[in-house]
Amino acid sequence: MQLLIQLLAGIVFSGLIGLFAYRRGSLSRSGVAGAVIVGTAIFGFGGWAWGLTLITFFVTSSLLSHYKESIKETLAEKFDKGHRRDLGQALANGGAGALIAVAYAIRPDPLLLAAFAGAMATVNADTWATELGVLAKQPPRLITTFREVEVGTSGAISALGMLAAAAGSLVIGGALVGLLALESIFVGSRCIVSLPSLVGVALVGGLAGSLFDSLLGATVQAIYHCPTCHKETEKTLHTCGTPTDLVRGWRWLNNDMVNFISSLAGAVIAAVLMYGVL
Repeated sequence: MQLLIQLLAGIVFSGLIGLFAYRRGSLSRSGVAGAVIVGTAIFGFGGWAWGLTLITFFVTSSLLSHYKESIKETLAEKFDKGHRRDLGQALANGGAGALIAVAYAIRPDPLLLAAFAGAMATVNADTWATELGVLAKQPPRLITTFREVEVGTSGAISALGMLAAAAGSLVIGGALVGLLALESIFVGSRCIVSLPSLVGVALVGGLAGSLFDSLLGATVQAIYHCPTCHKETEKTLHTCGTPTDLVRGWRWLNNDMVNFISSLAGAVIAAVLMYGVL
C-alpha cells in the first residue's frame, strides 16, 4: 500500500511540476513525459526524500538555465539542445537515479543510497558547471590538454565551472541528508548510513562524475562541423540549417548519452567511497 501511495504521489508531483515547467519554457512536451517517468520511479521506489532531492535538482538547474539567458544565447549554436529540456534530457539526467531507486526498493542497501546521491550530484554538478562556467571572464581550458578553447567547447573546464560543480554536488548532498533526517523524524524511518558521510560521497562523486563528463566531451563525444559557418557544434543540423559533418567521436555518443554515462560513473564512485566508510 505504501508503494502504491508513493507511486501515485510521484505521478501527481512530477506531473504538476512538469506542467509548470512546460509553461515556464523549461520543458518541452516530451520533457514533461520524461519528468513524469523519472519522477514517478524515484518517488515511488525511493521515497519522499529521494523524490524531493530530484525536485531540488530540477528546480535549481532550471533556474540557472534562465540566469543571464541573453548572454548564453550566443552559445546556442554549439550545444546540441537548448535550455528547454526534452524527453532525452530528462531520462539522461534522471534515468540513473530512477534505476537505482528501483534497485533500492528491491533490496535497501546503503551503497545504493550513496549511488543515488552520486548520480544526482553528478547531473546537478554538470548543469551548474555548464550554466555558470560559460559566464567566466577567463577562457576555459580543454580538460585533456589544458589549452585555451572557446566558451562552450565540449570538454572545457574553468575555475568558476569547478566551483559551481562542487556547489551543485553539495546542494544535492545537503538536500538529501536534510530530507532523510526529516523523514526519520516525521515518518519514523531509520537512516541506514551516516548522514555526514553521505554528504561527503555526494560531493566527491558528483565532482568526479562531472569531470568524467568533461573527459568524454573532450575525447569520444560526437562533435560535428558546419561547412557553411565553419564552426564546431554538437548538433547534427546547425542553427543555420546546414547538415553538419562528424569530425570526431562516436556518432551514437551525443550529449544525452554522455550525461547518462557520467551519472552512472558518479554513482559508482560514490558507492565505492561509501563502501570504504562502512
